[in-house]
Amino acid sequence: MGWPLAVSAALMERSSSSLYKALAALAVGHLVGMLAILLPFSLLFFLVDWQREIQIGAACLVIGLGLYLAINRRHPRFLARVPPSRLALWSFLVALAHGAGLMLVPIYLGICRTIETDAGHAAAANLMTGSLGIALAVALIHSFAMIASGGIIAFGVYRWVGLKFLSKGWFNLDLVWALSLIGVGAVSLLTLH
Repeated sequence: MGWPLAVSAALMERSSSSLYKALAALAVGHLVGMLAILLPFSLLFFLVDWQREIQIGAACLVIGLGLYLAINRRHPRFLARVPPSRLALWSFLVALAHGAGLMLVPIYLGICRTIETDAGHAAAANLMTGSLGIALAVALIHSFAMIASGGIIAFGVYRWVGLKFLSKGWFNLDLVWALSLIGVGAVSLLTLH
């Protein structure tokens, strides 16, 4: 969701080079956010022993967050007004809260189970025991895909579509996001062994 900020940076500075600088800042922030989540998990094999407790705690946390977001429907305004100089920090924080951090939740909720085992499932085991290289590869590939797709959208909006699209064509998926979190948490609690 950083591409609107890249478009905004380019429009504020009236320069297409600002679009690319903003995309680079977003990519760096997102990559660092991914690494901040993935690297510790790749080093903490002992978490498999606590998989059930982690699953219960994570499911309750995700349900609670979903309920909070469903009740409190106001999107924080400070997230929409980010100056270009703070895009890397914004991207890092959003990657932790919205993307990279929550990307691991289904693994620890037990929803991604690929084999039936008492100690966990293959997805978590591969991530945690597969080495630092796997965590780095996941972070790099994910960040590249994120910045490539967002960059294409940002370039198209900046170059051809313009601000009218953003002001009239924008739709809010916050309630869908909240309900999906509640659903994921509920499925996790129902699939506990």
